[in-house]
Amino acid sequence: MKKIQFADQKQEFNKRPSKIGRRSLSRSISQSSTDSYSSAASYTDSSDDETSPRDKQQKNSKGNGDFCIKNIKQADFGRREIEIAEQEMPALMALRKRAQGEKPLAGAKIVGCTHITAQTAVLMETLSALGAQCRWAACNIYSTQNEVAAALAEGGEAHVFAWKGESEDDFWWCIDRCVNVEGWQPNMILDDGGDLTHWIYKKYPSMFKKIKGIVEESVTGVHRLYQLSKAGKLCVPAMNVNDSLVVFNNMQCCKVNTPASTLLKRTTDVMFGGKQVVVCGYGEVGKGCCAALKAMGSIVYVTEIDPICALQACMDGFRLVKLTEVIRQVDIVITCTGNKNVVVRENLDRMKNGCIVCNMGHSNTEIDVSSLRTPELTWERVRSQVDHVIWPDGKRIVLLAEGRLLNLSCSTVPTFVLSITATTQALALIELYNAPEGRYKQDVYLLPKKMDEYVASLHLPTFDAHLTELSDEQAKYLGLNKNGPFKPNYYR
Repeated sequence: MKKIQFADQKQEFNKRPSKIGRRSLSRSISQSSTDSYSSAASYTDSSDDETSPRDKQQKNSKGNGDFCIKNIKQADFGRREIEIAEQEMPALMALRKRAQGEKPLAGAKIVGCTHITAQTAVLMETLSALGAQCRWAACNIYSTQNEVAAALAEGGEAHVFAWKGESEDDFWWCIDRCVNVEGWQPNMILDDGGDLTHWIYKKYPSMFKKIKGIVEESVTGVHRLYQLSKAGKLCVPAMNVNDSLVVFNNMQCCKVNTPASTLLKRTTDVMFGGKQVVVCGYGEVGKGCCAALKAMGSIVYVTEIDPICALQACMDGFRLVKLTEVIRQVDIVITCTGNKNVVVRENLDRMKNGCIVCNMGHSNTEIDVSSLRTPELTWERVRSQVDHVIWPDGKRIVLLAEGRLLNLSCSTVPTFVLSITATTQALALIELYNAPEGRYKQDVYLLPKKMDEYVASLHLPTFDAHLTELSDEQAKYLGLNKNGPFKPNYYR
């Protein structure tokens, strides 16, 4: 791990399958699935629910059609959601106001692949206000808020290619449309999960000659970057923002989101008191899930491979087990490991009738959903993002979001928490873009704690919080600069 210094202040997807062919690539999504938003209301015109956005010719009020979304007519509703999010993202709005005159991202051409929600829209519009040109795709086929994508397309701050309920083919097509543009080439990447970075490496490796750097948010994406670095294939500097305050976000988001809004209110309507739940993984996401479930009266088991995390789980009052020991008795299974095949067909076969299965990890690799797509099993859509998978003997499990990231597929994440993430991402982009040539090598870098502390300080006024200041004598005693940083860069 390397500390960074701040810069001085100064293809085949063109051959589109038919509409029917595209639907066959993934199981058809119901009308309610593709058009359900984060809010309870739906503003979609049902008459065009069955029309793929790829088959539409849409333009915004300025006559620009360089986007692909569900319905541009939803822009007004999306704008209202973005305005609400702005109120809960004080640091990002402060950064926009302070740096708007300087335009630190003037000339930056940022291609992004993140969740497209009201919160990330505030980030995109901030990057645009700081001088950047943006093209954006979604990192999850179910998490896009269609009305927000419409607002972005109407405003023109970002060219968006995303809609809720994309097929796998649509997903890669959207990424390709962001990258493969005549007369426009990205020089910065903002990724969440590594799919965008992977696509450029696979299809357009020559683009990296002009790309100044990558900013990656997720555990999955950071892991991919370190793999590239270890193999000597990482050809641009990369910023790992996951190991800054984003890790804190993971726990806070899961505390708020896992049972309360996502499962209980949005999907299954179950009561969690007395339910037996097994949480696979006790990292930051797992810790947040377990804390929330425990608070709601659930009996929580934990599986873990790391003895340190395992000990933490035990000392937090959770019983450490192997999945096979409890799979027959638990009511809910939640995966949050970042790994693959954590819950396999053998486990699914042994689950009790009515067991709820879901994933809180970034990728859809943790639950072996493909093993459930066999002739002897019946899939039955219950409601948006909720499926019954029925065995021949009548047993059924409840599968949420088809095994994809649950909290953003079925609900939303607290805006204030995401403000921390977005502000860190923006600062990382500014730093990499403005850094003089040679400052960063072709490696993965951590953001310094000084930057983390700056992001935290921008959020404190919301709580009317007042920091205590060290005296000169105290600072000397501790061996610190009285203005920070107060923790070493390896502190977690």
